[in-house]
Amino acid sequence: MYIPVKSAKPLEGHKLQIKFKNGEEKVFDLTPYLTIGKFAELRDVNLFNSVTVKFDSIEWANHLDIDPEFLYAHSVTVKPRIAKRSIRAVKKQAVG
Repeated sequence: MYIPVKSAKPLEGHKLQIKFKNGEEKVFDLTPYLTIGKFAELRDVNLFNSVTVKFDSIEWANHLDIDPEFLYAHSVTVKPRIAKRSIRAVKKQAVG
């Protein structure tokens, strides 16, 4: 399934927070790929942090890119955060 990348943000531990154009937000862990070919260059944190969105996917300053279908299929969905106030309100309604 082709879902374009809307934004990408580098995180610690060679992970990327990726927002897709369908509204989903996922985290992609690049660590398992850092020993493979040109991906090894991304061990350099400055290079890793150069990630940008280009042509519906991501690209680094060394011109390495990853297919958006691969990113989508191999990323973990980020669970939406619920405000503590909302949780308390729900608990209060359940009790009262």
